[in-house]
Amino acid sequence: MTALPATALMRSAAMLRTALGARIATALDDADVAEVMLNPDGRLWIDRLSGGRHEIGTLSASEGERVVRLVAAHVGRAINAASPLLSAELPQTGERFEGVLPPASPAPAFSIRKRAIQHLTLDDYVDDRVITPEQRDVLHKAVHERRNILIAGSTSSGKTTLANALLAEVAGTGDRVLVLEDTVELQCTARDQVCLRAISGVVTMKDLVRSTLRLRPDRIVVGEVRGAEALDLVKAWGTGHPGGIATIHAGSCHGALLRLEQLILEVALAAPRPLIAEAVNLVVFLTGRGCERRVQEMVWVTGYDHQGYGLTAIGVPLANTPTNRQEAPA
Repeated sequence: MTALPATALMRSAAMLRTALGARIATALDDADVAEVMLNPDGRLWIDRLSGGRHEIGTLSASEGERVVRLVAAHVGRAINAASPLLSAELPQTGERFEGVLPPASPAPAFSIRKRAIQHLTLDDYVDDRVITPEQRDVLHKAVHERRNILIAGSTSSGKTTLANALLAEVAGTGDRVLVLEDTVELQCTARDQVCLRAISGVVTMKDLVRSTLRLRPDRIVVGEVRGAEALDLVKAWGTGHPGGIATIHAGSCHGALLRLEQLILEVALAAPRPLIAEAVNLVVFLTGRGCERRVQEMVWVTGYDHQGYGLTAIGVPLANTPTNRQEAPA
């Protein structure tokens, strides 16, 4: 893929801004808006941090298609009936863009996810009642004791924002930090850092994890674990590179460990559960969206045996078993 000249990039950005229209442009300029979405029925929605989702109007199918095609042109990607999906970033401002055209959808649809602009600290999280003071102290201690932390939750639950708060703690340690992402969202202020990015069809996250081990990392941070890189990351975390941070889509702390197993099974015959239990020290599970975000559950991973993963709850008891033992799948 050939990069566009600077003048062409500026022209492309201006055309896209015009195509988006005043409503979307205004929403993207609003610090309270986290996401702008077009549905196939033409309805436009925004997701506010303070108030959740709201409908803000409509966009015709031709207008929606024009937006998707302009983004595709900016990143040098073809989008058509044979390749109707587009993952990209908006020019200059870097919002994450996901577009869909027919036949994958009845009509054009897209989602524009804004990058986090708030630089929250763990103290801010306590003030906002997202975490308790006890949980803050555990997270602070875990970072400085070089524990590996896995942050779990659903889409828009605040996983990246919490990872950024933990990275602010990491910056004060003086460690060399390797940050791996496929979409640039993490904000690392460490003086000694290397940020690497996966590129579709060129470099995978699995490639980056393996390369990272040769770049002398103190800590390995992964924006989101979603594929075969899970196995290499667990190996790296468990064999001499503690103090890492990663996020993962899951519905609970225990579910995060099972999700790791599932991802590893994409490239391995069996899930190395004892290694997972050794590599992942602390799991944090976020729930809710916007102002309703909360850390619902935090657990220490204490090991693995025939009963399953040993989990010790922090602050609140695990609901399903008094022994804090989570059964492994057969």
